[in-house]
Amino acid sequence: MNFPISFTKMSGSGNDFILIDHRQGSLAGVDLKAFARAVCRRKFSVGADGLILIESVAGADFTWQFFNADGSIAEMCGNGARCAARFAFTRGIAPAAMRFMTLAGLIEAQVVDGSVKIRMTPPTRINEQHTVILNGETLTLSSINTGVPHAVCFVADNSATPVVAWGREIRHHEIFKPAGSNVNFVQVLANNTLHLRTYERGVEDETMACGTGAVAGAIIAALQGLVKPPVSVITSGGERLTIHFTLENTAIPVINNIYLEGPALFIYEGLLAPEALPAGPGVSAS
Repeated sequence: MNFPISFTKMSGSGNDFILIDHRQGSLAGVDLKAFARAVCRRKFSVGADGLILIESVAGADFTWQFFNADGSIAEMCGNGARCAARFAFTRGIAPAAMRFMTLAGLIEAQVVDGSVKIRMTPPTRINEQHTVILNGETLTLSSINTGVPHAVCFVADNSATPVVAWGREIRHHEIFKPAGSNVNFVQVLANNTLHLRTYERGVEDETMACGTGAVAGAIIAALQGLVKPPVSVITSGGERLTIHFTLENTAIPVINNIYLEGPALFIYEGLLAPEALPAGPGVSAS
């Protein structure tokens, strides 16, 4: 590993990421999961919700490797995808209208100034029939996979939701084993608007935003007749995401043309020094 390592810090509605142009394979031979855990540590290193490595691929403008803060690999991340798209456009890696590969499939994105609109893959595994009991309280959950698995729970007042306590229990609940699930708590507001708080698998805490979670909440709310697209989603960090989609609410609902739109912001550029990494196998700075 050759130091210093150039990186970019970006934020997608409060979801923050470390991005590295990895087209030359500068981290070849490194334990990337351990590297992600190291650089995503807050207060000891750069700190972030995730690490994104931008790489070359045939048949698309680029591909990525996406790691959560705990080093686990996620199939998709909506806010991370928006940051990756703007990063790639700004660096001349991809045009403003681009396609890039993820483990969830091919993602289309359009960059317009500081905002990015991405086309999401169709949702799968939609189920609105889960019931869980937490500390004697019965909660009704819906589940959906919008690139990664999500549970959706509607609440009357999100300011009072014990997101971390409930989220941790639901994330590891037996109905979501073995992979677990992200957990979204959704309050319905006026004018096709939702307030969303998310406990993210892999971060193991509440995050300031979750793009795939915003899509999950909007689709489940629409299926239950609570909103109509386009749906505005206000995140924990106070940012607003817009979810576009079409819905044919037939016996078997048909959901198409799903887009996630919102800001993707550059925070700073940096050079990672050896002391940002702890000594240890695979990720040692030596």
